[in-house]
Amino acid sequence: MPWKEFLVSEARMRFVLACREKGESFASLCRRFGISRKSGYKWIKRYGQGGVRALEDASRRPRYHAKAHRPFWRERLCRLRAAHPRWGPKKLRWLLQKSSARVNRIPAVSTLGRWLAQANLIGKRPRRARSGPVLPWQGLRVARRCNEVWSVDFKGWFRTGDGRRCEPLTVRDVHSRFVLAAVVLSRQSEAAVRQALRPVFRRYGVPKALRVDNGAPFGSKGALGLSRLSVWWLRLGIAVEFIRRAHPQDNGAHEQMHRILKADTAAPPARSLRAQKRRIGAWVESYNTERPHEALGQQVPARLYRPSPRRMPRRRAQAKYPWAWKVRRVRNRGHIKWEGRQRFIGRAFVGELVGLKSLADGGHEVYLERHLIGLLYGQDLAGM
Repeated sequence: MPWKEFLVSEARMRFVLACREKGESFASLCRRFGISRKSGYKWIKRYGQGGVRALEDASRRPRYHAKAHRPFWRERLCRLRAAHPRWGPKKLRWLLQKSSARVNRIPAVSTLGRWLAQANLIGKRPRRARSGPVLPWQGLRVARRCNEVWSVDFKGWFRTGDGRRCEPLTVRDVHSRFVLAAVVLSRQSEAAVRQALRPVFRRYGVPKALRVDNGAPFGSKGALGLSRLSVWWLRLGIAVEFIRRAHPQDNGAHEQMHRILKADTAAPPARSLRAQKRRIGAWVESYNTERPHEALGQQVPARLYRPSPRRMPRRRAQAKYPWAWKVRRVRNRGHIKWEGRQRFIGRAFVGELVGLKSLADGGHEVYLERHLIGLLYGQDLAGM
């Protein structure tokens, strides 16, 4: 209970003197003066430490104010960030805890992040806007053996010392972590990727599936998200696995490999494109044969990887369909001629034979080999 408002300091003094007389129990004295026993013990202790002056009200000013120490923590944070330019606020706070005796006074992670942003030491990652319809995602298969899934992606482009554009295309076996290729291209085009992958398929065989993102040249906004490149893979008997849009973490192990590649070979880049190719080639050899992986029980990828028994065919056979189906070849602009009209199928399928399976309602299912790519109806003259 609080003290009554009249002559508080004098009442406290009378309470202390009454306690020293020892004629009444302590609990009874506290009840008579209208305070709790906890408050009574506090004022007796204060009187013993500082005498009569200690019975007056003490200042209620906070002993510690976070804003008063902002310059101190900001200065230390900026120094640590300069020493570790790739570390974020969580790791920097851990360093502050490790090197400071005042652990309970270290600002929160969110505060440190805000200070770093205000000092232009970190930037916010822009959100990617979604474009076009979102296709149902079928999930990713688990690679339990070599060559069940390969991942293919471009590492972000950069310029070498002579100003040449460098576009590393990387291919990696998901199960063994073996880097099958890291080819330096000058542009991200379907023709360049196809030319780069042919020797990889001839040397290592073809996988059961290729895991890629949705961007060009791997994917498109057309039927099933396929591009001319991914249609070529399907025709070679390779399934195509698209990760979710704007979710690079679905291919996180490949992205991690790219970060290691950049740190080891492109920070800074080589003086010329030829020197950069040699540097990346040496890195692939070291990554596969010297660098152990924790996920592999500290083994190197080359110890686990074996080439695929599925070989790349020398010539692609024409797609075959049941005899009752209608078969059409997709023309140069992605159309077929059906019932006297041009019907759009998709530019990804140019030159391919597609099969049309009739339905009971008068429509037709459109297939590329065993893959259903769309529906055609007579009243819908635009296409699929």
